[in-house]
Amino acid sequence: MTMTAMPTASKRRHLIALGALGLAGCSATGALNVLVPRGTYRAETGIAYGDDARQRLDVYVPLQPQPAAPLAVFFYGGSWTRGDRADYRFVGEALASAGIIAVVADYRLSPQVRWDAILQDCSDAVRWGFRNAERLGSSTRRIYLVGHSAGAYNAAMLALDDRWLARHGLQPRQLAGWVGMAGPYNFLPIVDPDSRRAFDWPDTPLDSQPIAHASAQAPRTLLLAAREDQVVNPQRNSVQLAQRLRGAGVDVELEVLEGVNHVTIIGALATPLRGLAPVRDAVTRFILS
Repeated sequence: MTMTAMPTASKRRHLIALGALGLAGCSATGALNVLVPRGTYRAETGIAYGDDARQRLDVYVPLQPQPAAPLAVFFYGGSWTRGDRADYRFVGEALASAGIIAVVADYRLSPQVRWDAILQDCSDAVRWGFRNAERLGSSTRRIYLVGHSAGAYNAAMLALDDRWLARHGLQPRQLAGWVGMAGPYNFLPIVDPDSRRAFDWPDTPLDSQPIAHASAQAPRTLLLAAREDQVVNPQRNSVQLAQRLRGAGVDVELEVLEGVNHVTIIGALATPLRGLAPVRDAVTRFILS
């Protein structure tokens, strides 16, 4: 008779968190919050950047920030139809514990609004970041955008298509850089029903695609993708966008990661799942360098 060793407490937490993410998808990311530290940051929550109830953001400031610490505005995924900033405290903690001021923003969702209004909200949140950077201990020269899945699309469009930041007298080249995790950047024709509604398919304009805006004006870029992503094809999206940006002379880092999927690539930022893949190391190194 053989005996099976009981997993350690840390391994059990890892398996519980991984199981929750795998069973429930992106909405389960909030389950990770109970497993991450609270003593690594101070938070300012529920800050309005617009009049709508969805136009709110939370800020996570390192307890001992360095002078002019970088500031990262994070947009979550959810097919542009769901998501809540409260579920992403683990992202705020992952960045703040590395010395990065994190802004986690809600935005209006489909079917209330369509893709262009979503991007307007995201640009409004970035404007808030520029206006408050120095108050928070950062600098307008060290502002980054970070996004996962649909949120990576939002970040990409603000970083590549100058229409959105221009609403506030800003330009993509004023960003210090942007990070996209498992993002859809080249996804026509649209198959997913939620995304079809958000983008008015089949009347979706070609210029809704981030890859159409790849140019030499783009800021420094980090693209992370999961090799086994069954939701967003990494080759068509991350790899092709990286190729297009490099061809334009943009400084691009691309990592296609093993050990994670479309959901767990963002979960790997959290303490319990960091062993899955070096997602936090890649993101924080890029922002802090």
